[in-house]
Amino acid sequence: MHGFLVLRTREGKTIADGEMTQVARGDRVTDQLIFRFKDGSVYEDKTIFTQQGRFRLLSDHLVQRGPSFKHPMETSLDASSGQVTVRYKDDDGQEKVLTQRVELPPDVANGLLFTLLKHVPPSVPRTTVSMVATTPKPRLIKLAILPQGQERFSVGRFQHKAMHYVVKAEIGGVAGLLAHLMGKQPPDTHVWVLGGEAPAFVKSEGPLYEGGPIWRIQLAGAGLF
Repeated sequence: MHGFLVLRTREGKTIADGEMTQVARGDRVTDQLIFRFKDGSVYEDKTIFTQQGRFRLLSDHLVQRGPSFKHPMETSLDASSGQVTVRYKDDDGQEKVLTQRVELPPDVANGLLFTLLKHVPPSVPRTTVSMVATTPKPRLIKLAILPQGQERFSVGRFQHKAMHYVVKAEIGGVAGLLAHLMGKQPPDTHVWVLGGEAPAFVKSEGPLYEGGPIWRIQLAGAGLF
Protein backbone atom coordinates (compact mmCIF):
# COMPACT_ATOMS: atom_id res chain seq x y z
CA MET A 1 0.00 0.00 0.00
CA HIS A 2 1.22 3.48 -0.88
CA GLY A 3 -0.97 6.48 -0.06
CA PHE A 4 -0.58 10.24 -0.22
CA LEU A 5 -1.79 12.49 2.58
CA VAL A 6 -2.23 16.13 3.46
CA LEU A 7 -2.03 17.63 6.96
CA ARG A 8 -4.23 20.63 7.73
CA THR A 9 -5.20 22.78 10.69
CA ARG A 10 -8.79 22.72 11.95
CA GLU A 11 -9.38 25.86 9.91
CA GLY A 12 -8.35 24.04 6.72
CA LYS A 13 -4.89 25.53 6.20
CA THR A 14 -2.44 23.04 4.64
CA ILE A 15 0.75 22.78 6.72
CA ALA A 16 2.36 19.53 5.51
CA ASP A 17 2.34 16.87 2.79
CA GLY A 18 2.60 13.20 3.66
CA GLU A 19 3.08 9.66 2.47
CA MET A 20 2.04 6.40 4.09
CA THR A 21 3.47 3.06 2.95
CA GLN A 22 2.89 -0.51 4.10
CA VAL A 23 4.99 -3.44 2.88
CA ALA A 24 4.43 -7.08 3.91
CA ARG A 25 7.10 -9.78 3.69
CA GLY A 26 5.80 -13.06 5.06
CA ASP A 27 4.13 -12.38 8.39
CA ARG A 28 6.20 -9.21 8.98
CA VAL A 29 4.84 -5.79 7.98
CA THR A 30 6.66 -2.46 7.84
CA ASP A 31 4.61 0.74 8.08
CA GLN A 32 6.07 4.18 7.42
CA LEU A 33 4.30 7.52 7.86
CA ILE A 34 6.12 10.71 6.81
CA PHE A 35 5.05 14.36 6.88
CA ARG A 36 7.14 17.19 5.37
CA PHE A 37 6.05 20.57 6.75
CA LYS A 38 6.11 23.87 4.93
CA ASP A 39 8.25 25.35 7.72
CA GLY A 40 10.87 22.60 7.28
CA SER A 41 9.70 20.40 10.14
CA VAL A 42 9.66 16.61 9.72
CA TYR A 43 7.53 13.86 11.26
CA GLU A 44 8.56 10.24 10.54
CA ASP A 45 7.17 7.10 12.16
CA LYS A 46 8.48 3.66 11.13
CA THR A 47 6.69 0.67 12.66
CA ILE A 48 7.43 -3.05 12.26
CA PHE A 49 4.90 -5.64 13.40
CA THR A 50 3.78 -9.22 12.78
CA GLN A 51 0.33 -10.44 11.76
CA GLN A 52 0.13 -14.10 12.73
CA GLY A 53 -3.56 -14.22 13.68
CA ARG A 54 -3.16 -10.99 15.64
CA PHE A 55 -1.12 -7.82 15.32
CA ARG A 56 2.01 -7.74 17.49
CA LEU A 57 4.37 -4.77 17.61
CA LEU A 58 8.08 -5.47 17.15
CA SER A 59 9.56 -1.97 17.02
CA ASP A 60 8.64 1.67 16.52
CA HIS A 61 10.95 4.57 15.62
CA LEU A 62 9.46 8.07 15.76
CA VAL A 63 11.19 11.33 14.79
CA GLN A 64 9.61 14.77 15.21
CA ARG A 65 11.82 17.81 14.67
CA GLY A 66 11.53 21.41 13.53
CA PRO A 67 9.60 24.53 14.60
CA SER A 68 6.20 22.84 14.36
CA PHE A 69 7.11 20.78 17.44
CA LYS A 70 7.51 22.44 20.82
CA HIS A 71 9.93 19.73 21.95
CA PRO A 72 11.89 18.03 19.12
CA MET A 73 12.15 14.36 19.98
CA GLU A 74 13.31 10.97 18.67
CA THR A 75 11.86 7.84 20.27
CA SER A 76 12.90 4.22 19.71
CA LEU A 77 10.85 1.36 21.15
CA ASP A 78 11.89 -2.31 21.14
CA ALA A 79 8.80 -4.31 22.08
CA SER A 80 10.66 -7.58 22.70
CA SER A 81 13.00 -6.13 25.33
CA GLY A 82 10.78 -3.28 26.51
CA GLN A 83 13.60 -0.78 26.05
CA VAL A 84 12.53 2.77 25.23
CA THR A 85 15.11 5.39 24.23
CA VAL A 86 14.13 9.05 23.99
CA ARG A 87 16.39 11.76 22.57
CA TYR A 88 15.05 15.25 23.17
CA LYS A 89 15.96 18.87 23.86
CA ASP A 90 15.01 20.46 27.14
CA ASP A 91 13.67 24.01 27.59
CA ASP A 92 17.26 25.33 27.46
CA GLY A 93 17.96 23.61 24.15
CA GLN A 94 20.28 21.04 25.70
CA GLU A 95 20.13 17.57 24.13
CA LYS A 96 19.22 14.78 26.54
CA VAL A 97 19.02 10.99 26.20
CA LEU A 98 16.69 8.94 28.38
CA THR A 99 16.74 5.13 28.30
CA GLN A 100 14.22 3.14 30.28
CA ARG A 101 12.95 -0.43 30.32
CA VAL A 102 9.16 -0.67 30.42
CA GLU A 103 7.06 -3.78 31.08
CA LEU A 104 5.08 -3.81 27.84
CA PRO A 105 1.79 -5.70 27.44
CA PRO A 106 1.20 -7.68 24.23
CA ASP A 107 -1.36 -5.12 23.00
CA VAL A 108 1.08 -2.17 22.86
CA ALA A 109 0.11 -0.25 19.71
CA ASN A 110 2.62 2.54 19.04
CA GLY A 111 2.49 3.34 15.31
CA LEU A 112 -0.35 0.85 14.75
CA LEU A 113 -3.48 2.92 15.36
CA PHE A 114 -4.56 3.43 11.73
CA THR A 115 -3.90 -0.23 10.92
CA LEU A 116 -5.85 -1.44 13.96
CA LEU A 117 -8.83 0.78 13.21
CA LYS A 118 -9.25 -0.86 9.81
CA HIS A 119 -9.80 -4.16 11.64
CA VAL A 120 -11.79 -3.19 14.74
CA PRO A 121 -15.32 -4.67 14.45
CA PRO A 122 -17.83 -1.79 14.50
CA SER A 123 -20.21 -4.01 16.47
CA VAL A 124 -17.83 -4.08 19.45
CA PRO A 125 -18.76 -1.08 21.65
CA ARG A 126 -15.31 -0.66 23.20
CA THR A 127 -11.82 -1.89 22.27
CA THR A 128 -8.76 -1.02 24.37
CA VAL A 129 -5.06 -1.13 23.50
CA SER A 130 -1.92 0.10 25.25
CA MET A 131 0.50 2.80 24.15
CA VAL A 132 3.81 4.18 25.39
CA ALA A 133 3.58 7.97 25.71
CA THR A 134 6.81 9.99 26.04
CA THR A 135 6.68 13.34 27.83
CA PRO A 136 9.69 12.75 27.52
CA LYS A 137 9.65 10.16 30.33
CA PRO A 138 7.99 6.98 28.98
CA ARG A 139 4.70 5.99 30.57
CA LEU A 140 2.12 3.39 29.65
CA ILE A 141 -1.42 4.59 28.90
CA LYS A 142 -4.58 2.99 27.51
CA LEU A 143 -6.44 3.96 24.35
CA ALA A 144 -10.17 3.26 24.23
CA ILE A 145 -11.60 2.87 20.70
CA LEU A 146 -15.32 3.64 20.51
CA PRO A 147 -17.35 3.30 17.28
CA GLN A 148 -19.77 6.18 16.69
CA GLY A 149 -21.67 4.97 13.63
CA GLN A 150 -21.41 5.48 9.89
CA GLU A 151 -21.19 8.81 8.10
CA ARG A 152 -21.52 9.55 4.39
CA PHE A 153 -18.71 10.96 2.28
CA SER A 154 -18.05 11.26 -1.44
CA VAL A 155 -15.08 11.01 -3.80
CA GLY A 156 -16.12 12.70 -7.00
CA ARG A 157 -19.28 10.93 -8.14
CA PHE A 158 -18.73 7.96 -5.82
CA GLN A 159 -20.71 7.85 -2.58
CA HIS A 160 -19.47 5.87 0.43
CA LYS A 161 -20.04 5.39 4.14
CA ALA A 162 -17.20 5.56 6.65
CA MET A 163 -17.24 4.29 10.21
CA HIS A 164 -16.48 7.07 12.68
CA TYR A 165 -14.31 6.05 15.65
CA VAL A 166 -13.40 8.09 18.71
CA VAL A 167 -10.07 7.25 20.36
CA LYS A 168 -9.77 8.32 24.00
CA ALA A 169 -6.49 8.39 25.92
CA GLU A 170 -6.94 7.00 29.44
CA ILE A 171 -4.18 7.89 31.90
CA GLY A 172 -4.33 5.74 34.99
CA GLY A 173 -3.30 6.34 38.59
CA VAL A 174 -2.49 9.66 40.22
CA ALA A 175 -1.22 11.15 36.94
CA GLY A 176 -4.61 10.55 35.33
CA LEU A 177 -6.46 12.10 38.26
CA LEU A 178 -4.23 15.18 38.22
CA ALA A 179 -4.60 15.54 34.44
CA HIS A 180 -8.38 15.48 34.82
CA LEU A 181 -8.40 17.96 37.72
CA MET A 182 -5.99 20.36 35.97
CA GLY A 183 -7.82 20.20 32.64
CA LYS A 184 -4.88 18.54 30.91
CA GLN A 185 -6.65 15.39 29.77
CA PRO A 186 -5.48 14.64 26.20
CA PRO A 187 -8.11 15.52 23.58
CA ASP A 188 -9.91 12.74 21.73
CA THR A 189 -8.81 11.64 18.27
CA HIS A 190 -11.51 11.10 15.63
CA VAL A 191 -10.84 8.66 12.78
CA TRP A 192 -13.01 7.73 9.79
CA VAL A 193 -12.46 4.34 8.12
CA LEU A 194 -14.03 2.87 4.98
CA GLY A 195 -15.06 -0.72 5.75
CA GLY A 196 -15.62 -3.76 3.56
CA GLU A 197 -13.23 -6.39 2.22
CA ALA A 198 -10.60 -3.71 1.47
CA PRO A 199 -10.83 -1.26 4.40
CA ALA A 200 -9.15 2.12 3.97
CA PHE A 201 -8.24 5.16 6.06
CA VAL A 202 -10.32 8.23 5.11
CA LYS A 203 -9.61 11.02 7.63
CA SER A 204 -8.51 11.75 11.18
CA GLU A 205 -8.68 14.75 13.52
CA GLY A 206 -6.54 14.91 16.65
CA PRO A 207 -3.09 15.77 18.03
CA LEU A 208 -0.14 14.31 16.13
CA TYR A 209 2.03 14.38 19.24
CA GLU A 210 1.70 14.71 23.02
CA GLY A 211 0.33 18.14 23.88
CA GLY A 212 0.03 19.16 20.23
CA PRO A 213 -2.79 21.04 18.49
CA ILE A 214 -5.71 19.40 16.72
CA TRP A 215 -4.66 18.67 13.13
CA ARG A 216 -6.56 16.98 10.32
CA ILE A 217 -5.08 14.20 8.15
CA GLN A 218 -6.82 13.53 4.83
CA LEU A 219 -6.13 11.73 1.58
CA ALA A 220 -4.43 13.95 -0.98
CA GLY A 221 -5.30 14.29 -4.66
CA ALA A 222 -2.60 13.87 -7.29
CA GLY A 223 -1.54 16.96 -9.20
CA LEU A 224 -1.34 17.15 -12.99
CA PHE A 225 1.91 16.08 -14.67
